[in-house]
Amino acid sequence: MDAKRITELSIIANKVRKDALTGVYSAAAGHPGGSLSIADLLTYLYFEEMNIDPKNPTMEDRDRLVLSKGHTAPALYGVLAERGFFDPAEMKNLRKFGSFLQGHPVLGKIPGVDMSTGSLGQGVCVAGGMALAAKLDNKSYRVYSILGDGELEEGQVWEQAMFAPHYKLDNMTIFVDNNGLQIDGDITKVMNPTPIDKKFEAFGWHVIVIDAHNYNEIESAINEAKATKGKPTAVIMKSVKGKNVSFMENNPAWHGSAPNEEQYNQAISELDEIIKGLEAQL
Repeated sequence: MDAKRITELSIIANKVRKDALTGVYSAAAGHPGGSLSIADLLTYLYFEEMNIDPKNPTMEDRDRLVLSKGHTAPALYGVLAERGFFDPAEMKNLRKFGSFLQGHPVLGKIPGVDMSTGSLGQGVCVAGGMALAAKLDNKSYRVYSILGDGELEEGQVWEQAMFAPHYKLDNMTIFVDNNGLQIDGDITKVMNPTPIDKKFEAFGWHVIVIDAHNYNEIESAINEAKATKGKPTAVIMKSVKGKNVSFMENNPAWHGSAPNEEQYNQAISELDEIIKGLEAQL
């Protein structure tokens, strides 16, 4: 990918981070840490890769994305807003009574959301069903799903890990947001899922390990997944929880905490500085 496009995507991703933080701050509740760690991936998928149409969000042959780690909905809403599915100003209504932007994605209420998620492990299972449906219907759309590394503690994740290779769902790609932290702290101390790559390989997946914040690696992994036939692909993304906000990075306290006014203003200021520096490169 050329440097200019990487810069453009980086600007969008940091706007998505701002949107996510604005939503969480306005709601005084939510999950900022894991939302910030997946902003780059979401930006690439929605602005570079997926066959979607903001003017026709339910078109039959669209690519699907299921946010299995549904608590990071602020990032999904942010990228949908930046992509034109709805006005970014709506982020201030996150979790408000009567708002269509609830704490977890809601199918049928939010333009661009392909599945209601929240109970960890269930989203990726639905994604497998979508991928199988595409195979049975001879459809060309692809299905993507994003999981948290703490989510791997859910048993049904591993039922899906058996299901997808059994049905040779090569139209399905999952991304594990491997930021190493969950609400209770270090994942290896809560319920160690490592080595994540070897576990998925043992279940029959094609596995790729990448830097979650490197667009060339994201692009290469997705292209490799599309070229892989006869098995699904699991992309293990080494990421930074709270990415690009200094006091949130690698801090599990920000898994499910909202910033106060001073913290919010500092976070937005830091992201604005990053965006300003990127814009100067164009």
